[in-house]
Amino acid sequence: MFTAVALFSGVMAVWRSYAEKHPESFLSFGKPKIGLVHVEGMIVDATDTLNWIRRLREDPGVKAVLVRIDSPGGVVGPSQELHGALERLRDKKPVVVSMGAVAASGGYYIAVAGDKIVANPGTLTGSIGVRMELTNLQGLMEKLGIRRHAIASGQFKTTGSPFEELTEHERAYLEAVVMDMHGQFVRAISAGRDLTLEDVEKVADGRIMTGLQALEYGLVDVLGGREEALELLRALAGIDDHFDLIEDPTRQRPIWKRILGSVEDELRIQGPVWVFK
Repeated sequence: MFTAVALFSGVMAVWRSYAEKHPESFLSFGKPKIGLVHVEGMIVDATDTLNWIRRLREDPGVKAVLVRIDSPGGVVGPSQELHGALERLRDKKPVVVSMGAVAASGGYYIAVAGDKIVANPGTLTGSIGVRMELTNLQGLMEKLGIRRHAIASGQFKTTGSPFEELTEHERAYLEAVVMDMHGQFVRAISAGRDLTLEDVEKVADGRIMTGLQALEYGLVDVLGGREEALELLRALAGIDDHFDLIEDPTRQRPIWKRILGSVEDELRIQGPVWVFK
């Protein structure tokens, strides 16, 4: 009898350990699960978050997903990848977005992929637009007596170089690229929020706004924090008080790695890049 009890206890311990480490596994049954996705800081590399979203989408035990955003924006490509991943997730299960202190520009771009958006009255959001920054060192180079020569295969290959002034032709070329990205942003908001392009364009001038103002413009659905967002998500998914909230186990990194990762992100986005910010 003792041996059977000990064996059963051992099996259960192994199962619990496996289920915690592999929440996507079919062995991880029991109470319904709600997935938690974090989007924090500058959006530069979305690989880990994209992998986690895919796992939540494929796990039949996950009935709904809460996305918590605390981000001022970031690089265009990764922001669009996260937006697309949440749209695919939303096709299979309810997704509610909870905005923290800030969910602006690229952060807001990601948010519109959810079924509902919940913002605090004082959340900073909006900032709908695209920005490109170029640094020009030509004057400094001349003072130092340094000359630079570039050989390029096309007239726009060196456009944006910090060592040359933009020509009017190059400026028009870059402005066309920025406005194309801006149009993509506006269309994504129009589709995600069921607003006309004209209504979105009225506030798509780069302005920052509070959650309360965003509610008036139809950019968010409800005022509240994470708890209110979780309650709304449970109602959409038909989940009672008994559920497990799970988050990406790879997110638990030591503090020194988080700091170094933030510094690395800042260094990686220096230079002529287009950002939702």
